[in-house]
Amino acid sequence: MKKLTLYSIQWAGAVFVYLTLFSCEKILETDLPENQIQSETVFENVQTANSVLSGLYAGLFDSSPVSGDQSGYSLGLYTDDLDFYALSNTSGLLEIANNTLNDANATTSSFWTAAYQKVYVCNTILEGIEYSQGIGSADRQRIKGEALAIRSLLFFYLQQIYGDIPYPVTTNYMINQSISKTPSAEVMNRLEMDLEEAVGLLPDAYRNTERIFINKKAAQLLLAKVYMQQLKSQQAETVLKSVVQSSLYQFQNDLTKVFLKPGTHIIWQLKPRNNTDAVKEATAYYFANAAPLYVAASSSLVSAFTAGDLRKSQWMAAVTVGGTTWYRIEKYKARSANTTEYSIVFRLEEAYLLLAEALARQNKTAEAIPFINPVRQRSGQVLLPVSVTQQVILDEIVKENRKEFFTEMGNRFLTLKRFGLLNTLIQTKPNWKNFHQFWPLPQSELLLNKNLNPQNQGY
Repeated sequence: MKKLTLYSIQWAGAVFVYLTLFSCEKILETDLPENQIQSETVFENVQTANSVLSGLYAGLFDSSPVSGDQSGYSLGLYTDDLDFYALSNTSGLLEIANNTLNDANATTSSFWTAAYQKVYVCNTILEGIEYSQGIGSADRQRIKGEALAIRSLLFFYLQQIYGDIPYPVTTNYMINQSISKTPSAEVMNRLEMDLEEAVGLLPDAYRNTERIFINKKAAQLLLAKVYMQQLKSQQAETVLKSVVQSSLYQFQNDLTKVFLKPGTHIIWQLKPRNNTDAVKEATAYYFANAAPLYVAASSSLVSAFTAGDLRKSQWMAAVTVGGTTWYRIEKYKARSANTTEYSIVFRLEEAYLLLAEALARQNKTAEAIPFINPVRQRSGQVLLPVSVTQQVILDEIVKENRKEFFTEMGNRFLTLKRFGLLNTLIQTKPNWKNFHQFWPLPQSELLLNKNLNPQNQGY
């Protein structure tokens, strides 16, 4: 089988850009030019530049760290959100679920490949827009801001999952084929700079009412996530307050409407390529009238819900066969003829709980409570009193993140990592080791680019 490296990923990315011009404009629902578009003219008018961007968003939906069957699914198995039931396995998911990864694992390698392919597309856009003469200043800034934010999102997941990673910022294959790893601390610093620039370039206003493209507030939330993974609470507080105080967003008090696409609590969501297609989350976790074929909620997750927590009854479904009960994940429910759901990447509740955490870490406990209690109240839980201690608040935030965001975008993994709690997984994951905080770099990459050595510790 052919091995995928950053060089071949780059080639695939170039093909992706080309095909984008002819297949991905459904997101914008406008017509593409009928004649073949030469690559040097792609960024000379806003329509074709937006076509490449639209293809990038479609690619994020199809195969990327924020696809509905990627980070939430694989990291849900890797941590303790999901159990794996498949009788045969060639995808590598069994090893992920059992924490017995090696550097030839198919899922971890495809995760890497998909992310870097989209990074290449981002770099193509950034290089093209830099020298564009036919696109107005406002559109150039907006396109650059979106590409920077998406590239930062991809690098963020890659760093959190793999540690030190290549950080390509060019489409030049002579550079990329022998690129070295960038240390994690430097990756995070560069992400801060890129996202600060993106925030300055992007408008608050959405360019589509369905919120399917990144705006300033989405970039700010991602910047806050980068800050918080480094425990830079004060910087995160400032950015998050700008998000939660925006008139663009209103907290959704109806639990049954959280995953419906018109919600004004939604900060950014991804649209399926075709109208009426289901989002990946609706089908990836589904099973009925039989034991699960692939995954179900772990007993650890099911038992995390206190009596009366409405999220268990609304966002899970019990399936009982032969006296055994499993719980399937059912946040998204439209499995066919879907007209009601898009795949949510960022929603206001995440900004609320991150802000509560940023405040609590600074011992601003009274200020933190109002950003936890709306989430608790909506789910039918008792409200936290203002008098609780800093540690109680932080403990509750870990619990609320789990119950609110299970199987969403790897939230559980990121939360445990940020709180230094990944090693507590050994209580339910007997194969868990300290070095499992990172996945191995793909073997194929190390074989063909010696500058990516050494392999992550433990693999």
